[in-house]
Amino acid sequence: MAEKQRILIVDDDNNIAELISLYLMKECYDTTIVNDGEEALRVFAEFKPNLVLLDLMLPGMDGYQVCREIRSQHSVPIIMLSAKGEVFDKVLGLELGADDYMIKPFDSKELVARVKAVLRRYQTAPAPAASHTDHQGDYVEYPDLIVNLTNYSVIYMGHSIEMPPKELELLYFLAASPNQVFTREQLLDHIWGYEYIGDTRTVDVHIKRLREKIKDHASWSLTTVWGIGYKFEVKR
Repeated sequence: MAEKQRILIVDDDNNIAELISLYLMKECYDTTIVNDGEEALRVFAEFKPNLVLLDLMLPGMDGYQVCREIRSQHSVPIIMLSAKGEVFDKVLGLELGADDYMIKPFDSKELVARVKAVLRRYQTAPAPAASHTDHQGDYVEYPDLIVNLTNYSVIYMGHSIEMPPKELELLYFLAASPNQVFTREQLLDHIWGYEYIGDTRTVDVHIKRLREKIKDHASWSLTTVWGIGYKFEVKR
């Protein structure tokens, strides 16, 4: 029997946390609940979750800080939960490394659907391989860069790079259409879907995070087309 996927629920409202846990357990997930930030980091190390549902308003260490601490060492997907629906809060969460952001109150079915979607996209980074001559599935390859959408892996300069699902999908989408310019709205539609339309800073945040991990190469670069959007530029 396949091992259940583990989800860490971090919320200081135990009633909400228990309800979330109930819905997820019905979908055969293994869940653990914690109610504050410090405990979340301790339990994270022991529980080794496949995904974290993280409330922002926590006593002591808030959700932003918890996200920052987790993301500094792990690429495990994080879905932020918050009653704050302002664009600033959403963008800040994404800048810190969250993969998705849900506003309270939310529909339980939507939450479960988003959990499933993020877990489908996510796969732990593969162990670095000595040879990269054999590839399977959907991938793009450039000098010193291989982006594989089938197993969600990125090999850069011969090393495996840990990358959350949305960053990898954005990099793959751009690299699969070299030198084609995409507007922020087009990228939002293709990568995030309708619920993010209008929130174009989401794209800017993810491009910034990609550039921190993938530096411009002599043969290619992630290029800003001012006033329009972005492209994966291949230098001929």
